[in-house]
Parts: sequence; structure tokens; C-alpha cells
Amino acid sequence: MKVLITGATGLVGSELVSQCHDIGYSVNYLTTRKNKIVSKDNYQGYFWNPSTGEIDSKCLDGVSVIINLAGSSISKRWTSSYKKEIIDSRVNTLELLRKTLLENESHTVTSLISASAIGIYPDSLSNYYTENEEKVDDSFLGKVVTIWENKINEFKSLGLSVAKVRIGLVMSKNGGALPEMAKPVKYYVGAAFGSGEQWQSWIHVTDLAGIFLHIAKYNLKGTYNGVAPNPVTNLKLVKEIAKALDQPLFMPNVPKFVMYTVLGKMAYILFASQRVSSKKIEEEGFIFHYVNICQALGAIYNTNTACVDAKSNVTKQFVS
Repeated sequence: MKVLITGATGLVGSELVSQCHDIGYSVNYLTTRKNKIVSKDNYQGYFWNPSTGEIDSKCLDGVSVIINLAGSSISKRWTSSYKKEIIDSRVNTLELLRKTLLENESHTVTSLISASAIGIYPDSLSNYYTENEEKVDDSFLGKVVTIWENKINEFKSLGLSVAKVRIGLVMSKNGGALPEMAKPVKYYVGAAFGSGEQWQSWIHVTDLAGIFLHIAKYNLKGTYNGVAPNPVTNLKLVKEIAKALDQPLFMPNVPKFVMYTVLGKMAYILFASQRVSSKKIEEEGFIFHYVNICQALGAIYNTNTACVDAKSNVTKQFVS
């Protein structure tokens, strides 16, 4: 199988490329930086510029599955101009891919699998969200994901199988949220945000890449939550990071107004609560490597971490 990946050089994309090669898949990828173009037998880069509509249509040669990971980070101050960039970076990339497929009638692409986000689910301390949830969060994130997913759905009119992966908090030592969360813990100033009761649905980067490939392998359609089976509260997550780093945690929780003063409206992502189910992808046969946050952090930081199985209340020792 040959896969075309957008965002292949990012955190999730790099892991996805590695897993593709492990199972014998060839990878074409699109990059906005010509100096990142690599040419190998199983890894071929192509230039594109979604803001100007430029793309090398040869990127589709021999491709059967497109995996779309493109989109500007939401973890920057939400100025009016950056809000527009967040939306445009998602819409323009998809529109350019759709247009390229339309103009290349002889292409071999049969399916599109695109990243999305659990930010579409309403902020709630009590709800447990599945993919069937119809309500949308009334925040900027809810707006972004709604626009994003509507654009993804347009590929159905091309006769493609379409799947969306609503991604949670990605756990990796190589980037994303975890290094930023771990930094204050390392300097003895780690603390939960607000009440610390907000739910955070996380996933190890290895499992997230695995979900994309599972969907590709079995040609699955529809929406799937890209989260691990056991969400945790913000307080629990910070405590487990401190435990994995063998650091004390004694600072009081950080009040909301402090983070809003520092980060502006973007601070919303620190306090939003989404407890999200992974049951649907598990029912499709996907098996998680990392089901508990302590297990995931133990692997990331190369430590022995004792985890308690919530169902049996039996402590198990996971050795990375």
C-alpha cells in the first residue's frame, strides 16, 4: 500500500511514517518547505502551498489512502489573525487536496482519513462522550472542528471512503502538550489548573498513529475518537507526570484568571473538560498499547510505574 500523508514531518506524522515503514507501506508526503523534500524508494516528498493553491500532483502517483494531519497549532495566543490562520490552515489544505483529486481522474485514491479534534464536544465534568454526540461546544474550538469536519465530509462526493479521527491530548516526549506540562513540574512549580477536576482525554502517540493505520487497513468509515480508554482529570494527570519524573508536587492549583491573563482566550483549552470514549475503535478490533496514563508516562520517561486496574483494583507493574 502507498499512503499520502500531509503533516508527515510533525509529531504524529513522524510516528505514522515510522509505523508505515515498519509494516511495509510506502509513503508520499506533502511539505511546504522545499528543503524538507526527501526522495527514497519508500519515502517521497512533494511540495505544496495551500495558501497559493500550488501542489505537485505527482504526489498522488500510486496512492490508495490519503491521511490528512495538516493544520496550524491551537496552542498559540488566539488573536483575530491567528484564529483565521487556524481555520484557513485546515480548510485550504483539504480544498487543495479535493481540487487535485477532481483534476486527476486517473488517480488511484480510494479513501481519506483526516485528523479532527475532541474539542467539538461540549465542556462538561459529567458527560461521557461517544461519536454519536450531536451537541457542539459553543467555543472557538467547537467552531473550528465543525468547519473542519464539514470540509472533510465533502470528499464523500468524490466516491471516497471518509473517516475522521477526533484526537485528544497526545502524549509524547518529542513534542505536543506533555513537554510543556512537564516543564514546571521539573522546576518544582507544577500544579493543576483551576479546580483540576476537568477531564482530559489523552492518547499515546504510538496508539494514535496505530488508529490511523487500523482505519486504513480495514477501510473503515465514519468518525472515531482518537483517545485512550481511561481519561483522567487534570489533577490526576499532573500528579502522574510528577510521579513519573520523581518530583514533588506541592504548589496550589493555578487559578483560571491567572492563565487567562497570561494566555488570553487560548487558556480555554486548559480548563475545557471532555471525557471521551474509545469504545467504537476498540469494537473495530483496535488494541491499545497504553490504556492507563501511568503506563504511558512510564514508557515515555523510561520508568517503572505502578498502575492500578480500575476494574479489578489489582496493582500491576509495567516495565518499559
